[in-house]
Amino acid sequence: MQYLKGAGFGLAAVSIWASWSAVTRLAVTTSLDAWDIAALRYGVAGLLLCPVVVRRGLALDRLGWHGLAVLIAGLGAPYALLAAGGLRFAPAHDQGALNPGVMPLFVALIAASVLRETLSAVRQLGLALILAGVLVIVGWHAAGWTSSRTFGHALFLSAAFLSACFTVVMRQAKLDPLHATALVSTGSLVIYLPIYLALRGPGLAQAPPADLTVQAIFQGVLVTIVSLVLYGRAITILGASGGAAFGALVPALTALIALPLLGEWPSNTDWFGIILISAGVYLARGGPLPRRPQRKRRSLRDGLMN
Repeated sequence: MQYLKGAGFGLAAVSIWASWSAVTRLAVTTSLDAWDIAALRYGVAGLLLCPVVVRRGLALDRLGWHGLAVLIAGLGAPYALLAAGGLRFAPAHDQGALNPGVMPLFVALIAASVLRETLSAVRQLGLALILAGVLVIVGWHAAGWTSSRTFGHALFLSAAFLSACFTVVMRQAKLDPLHATALVSTGSLVIYLPIYLALRGPGLAQAPPADLTVQAIFQGVLVTIVSLVLYGRAITILGASGGAAFGALVPALTALIALPLLGEWPSNTDWFGIILISAGVYLARGGPLPRRPQRKRRSLRDGLMN
């Protein structure tokens, strides 16, 4: 029963993450753009999470100003501009595979090259599968000379690199996810919102109110805060590896959500790449593997005694 409860929290969290690609692509191809998405996301989340920063501080003793800047850029406005901007040029299922799907690969590369961390054979296999999936998806469409889609892929991979930097810095500083998210959201509110208002003015006022309401709640509350709480509950119940393994569902789940919402059908090649990346994420994030049952061997003495 506890496992089912934890699995429910994990599935709810990854469902929100996976739906981000489809919901955001719908927005940036209709009434809003990447600049608007970032403003809504961090405007709402920054206001809601500001009390966390006031209570816990900027964590400069663990981050320093450089680390704080990397944290804010890694999952703040620059990240959102890249990820949402890429969705203007490439379908949602590419974003689900090439951004959250590739992030563990960049984390491992940064940790191995900068922090000199060693990788287990299972993690190396997972990273190899992720890389193979990237080559399948990116290489297939690049060979077809679809330049706009390839540009979207470049933006997704850049966003994945930024989020990997965020992950490494957060891990090294030993920040809990809520504190890190509050720093990112509040920092983006303070830094990005004035720039957005100066450049765009009252641009959001021209968008349909229904679209603004949906995106504000989805981007600023569900994606940024609620999914984090759900994921934390999954980790508490299932453990770090059990909870993190649910991240492997994001690429495939993104493609499934985009089908009814956007009518985007991945090709067979896309599905192959998605499956490779999903399997790689599962292994790279330390997903539990089935264990072979150990047969009890009885010694000859035990046999004679019986």
